Amino acid sequence: VLKRPAWYFDVQQQGEGIVDVTTHLIDLVQWECFPGQKLDYHKNIQISGARRWPTIITPQQFTGVTRLQKYPDYLHRYIVDDSLLYVYANGEIVYKIKGIWAKVAVEWNYRAPEGGGDTYYSVMKGTKAGLIIRQGKEQNYRPELYVKPVAGTDRSAFAATLQNAMKTINKQYSAITLKKLSGMWQVIIPQKYRLGHEAHFGQMLAKYLNYLVQGKLPDWEVPNMLAKYYTTTTALQIAKKATLK
Repeated sequence: VLKRPAWYFDVQQQGEGIVDVTTHLIDLVQWECFPGQKLDYHKNIQISGARRWPTIITPQQFTGVTRLQKYPDYLHRYIVDDSLLYVYANGEIVYKIKGIWAKVAVEWNYRAPEGGGDTYYSVMKGTKAGLIIRQGKEQNYRPELYVKPVAGTDRSAFAATLQNAMKTINKQYSAITLKKLSGMWQVIIPQKYRLGHEAHFGQMLAKYLNYLVQGKLPDWEVPNMLAKYYTTTTALQIAKKATLK
C-alpha cells in the first residue's frame, strides 16, 4: 500500500475522482476521436449524466496509508457511522462530444490487485470494428490492444483489410504484428514502443518546450482544454445534485 499524506483523503484539497483522473481519460477521448480538431464546449459537449460514489476507508486502512493513529479534524466532515471515512474518489460521466457518445469512469480502491497496479479498460466502437484496450490480470497488468469486427462482418475480407492497414502502420512503426484470437485480433506491440508512464511525461514536456520556443500553442489546445474542464466541472455539479437527492 502506498504511503500518502492525510490531506490526500480530503476532496476539498485533493479533488474528487470525477474531476481528477477523468481529466486524463477525457484527454484520450478528445485526442483519439478528434485529433487536431478544435472543440467548442458551447456547441460540442452535452453532458447526459454523471455520478459519484465513495471509497469507504476504515480507521485501520487510514493508519496503514498515512501512519497516523487518528483522523485530522478537517476529515471529520467525511466520517460516517463514527469511524468510516467516505472518500469521493470515484466517478462516471456520460456525454456527447461532437455528436458521438462517450463515457469515462474512474474508480479508486484502497489496494491494487495482487501483482498489479493501475488497471485500464477502453473501447472505441466504429462502424466496422471496435478497438479495445485491456490491462487486467490476463494481460499481466500491461495494456494490450485488440481489434474486434462488428457482428455480421465478412471475417476474411476484414482480415485482409486489417493486414493492409498494418502494412501502412509498419512504415512508421516496424515489427508491430497481428495475432489471431477467437473473434478478434491482438495487436502485438514490441517492447521498444512500450515507453511507460514516466517516459510519456517526458514526451509531453518536449512538446511543450517546442511550443514555448515557437511562442505559440496549436490552435486546438486552448479551446480543447476549456472543453475538457467544462466536461469535468459540469459533471461534478450534476453528480453532487444527484447525491443529495
